[in-house]
Amino acid sequence: MDWNHQLIDSAIWLLKAYIITAILFCVAVWAVARFTVWGRQFWDISGAYFTSRRNWRPVAVVAVILLLTLGAVRLDVLFSNWYNSMYSSLQKLDEAGFWFAMLVFGILATTHVIRSLIEFYVQQAFTIHWRVWLNERLLSRWLEKRAYFRTQYLDTPVENPDQRIQQDVAGFVQTSLSLSMGLVNALVSTFAFTLILWNLSGPLNLFGVSIPRAMVFLVFVYVIIATYFAIRIGRPLILLNFLNERFNADYRYALVRMREYAESIAFYAGERVEGALLRSRFGQVISNAWAIVYRSLKFLGFNFAISQTAVVFPFILQAQRFFTKQITLGDLIQTAQAFGQLQSNLSFFRNAYDSFAAYRATLSRLTGFSSAIIESYSLPEPDVREEGALIALRDLTITTPAGRVLLERLTLEARANTPLLIRGPSGAGKTTLLRAVAGLWPYCSGDIIRPEHSALFLSQKPYLPLGSLRDALYYPNQVLHDGMATPASEGNLEQDLARAGFTRKTLDRQSHALPEVSFRTADALSSPTATNALVPINDPPPVDTQGKAAEILTRIHLGHLTDRLDEVADWGRILSLGEQQRLAFGRLLLAAPLAAFLDEATSAMDEGLEDAMYRLVRELLPNTILVSVGHRSTLVPHHVRQLILQGEGRWVLQ
Repeated sequence: MDWNHQLIDSAIWLLKAYIITAILFCVAVWAVARFTVWGRQFWDISGAYFTSRRNWRPVAVVAVILLLTLGAVRLDVLFSNWYNSMYSSLQKLDEAGFWFAMLVFGILATTHVIRSLIEFYVQQAFTIHWRVWLNERLLSRWLEKRAYFRTQYLDTPVENPDQRIQQDVAGFVQTSLSLSMGLVNALVSTFAFTLILWNLSGPLNLFGVSIPRAMVFLVFVYVIIATYFAIRIGRPLILLNFLNERFNADYRYALVRMREYAESIAFYAGERVEGALLRSRFGQVISNAWAIVYRSLKFLGFNFAISQTAVVFPFILQAQRFFTKQITLGDLIQTAQAFGQLQSNLSFFRNAYDSFAAYRATLSRLTGFSSAIIESYSLPEPDVREEGALIALRDLTITTPAGRVLLERLTLEARANTPLLIRGPSGAGKTTLLRAVAGLWPYCSGDIIRPEHSALFLSQKPYLPLGSLRDALYYPNQVLHDGMATPASEGNLEQDLARAGFTRKTLDRQSHALPEVSFRTADALSSPTATNALVPINDPPPVDTQGKAAEILTRIHLGHLTDRLDEVADWGRILSLGEQQRLAFGRLLLAAPLAAFLDEATSAMDEGLEDAMYRLVRELLPNTILVSVGHRSTLVPHHVRQLILQGEGRWVLQ
């Protein structure tokens, strides 16, 4: 090889290879997306990311990654020829040739390092941007039309959505890129090294028949047969990997539920039952893990045997030609190297089959998640509309998913001066009626009139979001913090860092070196002028929330918490249920909606506190329409009218 002209020759090779590969790559992507199930799944999940109408940058980055991948193939070819030159110079005792080969190696190695670093950065940046887009796409769909809630009414509810959004998205993006570029590298490299092996290969006499260029044909036959058996052996890994993710997610979910309901379990002394459930789910994980181990032993054992046999195969075939001086030592070494490279390239599907099996499982989970979201959109929705400060139900009929009637042709009105109390036996449909009014219950018909954008629903167990006590008070509105509070969990964080060998000084130094990253909501991403981005912590609050929040805490008999308003903690565990219900009343007073729906919202309070909370609402929110659900007779004095649900669709308005 003439190394003096390799720069120009390599540029021409790259240009030709890039044009051909780019065309074939586009055709292959189209064919896979059109004619294969997993290709259609991929396109349904991420096709929109690569449409030039949305943004041309992802396609441009893929084009750059493709060029870098072809550059790697060209460097492999040049290294193969370098091995020939270097070993030939050693055989000929050509010192000048040897040192020239070392100079060439320095240039090739430097180019290889630079190309590898650029490729690493471009690929990592591409996967991060792709992951951000896909996460936002799935998250927005999951939140849109309350799909996160409505999917539970499907015939097959989606399992472990948290895993599919967090874990599967990352695995899907990373594996999509590695498999696609690995395939391109394997195919282009196969073509390049086939030419090298063709020139180095000689005839082989087999059963009296001389086969020209025998090594080229033998390597193809060898790998095709090995790939066929490898796929047969490894095919069950697709299902096993799918089950592995599912069983692990189920086990993790059971552990999270035990932590969430730790107090209730402790009161019941339910450790034995919970332990049996956790061990049962963990048993599924381990049983499936052993199944993967046994199947992988067969698969990897076969692959190892094939790979080890391929090491000596070219030396055996070329030994006679070397000893008869038909080829040089450099030719022999290059033959072995080219044979190994070609065998590795052709074995791409065989070696990557376990990765592809896991990828298919990830695709199936993401597709199932996306399909469940779309299916939830098609569920019937209650006819909810707004007519000022009025709550009215007209001919409202509510049924169970099985079709059993809970309420039949309910008609009533409620205004600020006529608060309504809903009573009835358990199972009569009181909470379901509130779900229908909220627009959450799909199995109903009739007209629902209520303030659509100024209504607040208080449940028996209030939801306290992650964050500070102030965040919980103003939920679902976002609060701008002044950044003066110290999170309560910081001490635990420092302890964890210390156990891991980090100090606060080290952490601060590393955090200052990180680039600033801004996260925006879906609306902000779609519009450059949108203003609903997540608020920075150090921005001042737009209103004086400090005094107002403290005043409300005092009014709801939680004044002892005023100095902890900006403390970040797990308030759902710190506060008792009665305190959480009072905090929900504080949320109601701060929000001041046109309508408030209270579902057993005072069940954990004593009668004195219950009376105080209702009097406070009537005092501070005289224009709010109040609808309550409850069993206590002490609620009756606070409501002018009562709706008695009698079961089997019957009702009485008093």
